Amino acid sequence: MIKTITKSQFIDEFNSWESRKDTFSYNALSSLYDYLQEYEEATDTKIELDIVALCCEYTEYEDLEGLQASYPDIESIEELEEHTQVIPIYNTSNQKTESFIIRDY
Repeated sequence: MIKTITKSQFIDEFNSWESRKDTFSYNALSSLYDYLQEYEEATDTKIELDIVALCCEYTEYEDLEGLQASYPDIESIEELEEHTQVIPIYNTSNQKTESFIIRDY
């Protein structure tokens, strides 16, 4: 059984989990929702909302230097994109920020 949810409901679901509500920023959740929506449309695959799985599978980084603490061999975003999915984060004015989400590998 699949239920379609809005971006606002998606963000609310994350924030309702006390132990997970600080995993992603508001802008990161918005960008992750957009990415997952695009993925569903492109692959004609429905995704089940699993907050814990998403928190384990994706990580938000404020900038490349923050990522390099976990992945010291990565020297650029382009190099990172060769290894995994990189989701840019946009602010509320829809402008790209230095922050991004990656699918952990």
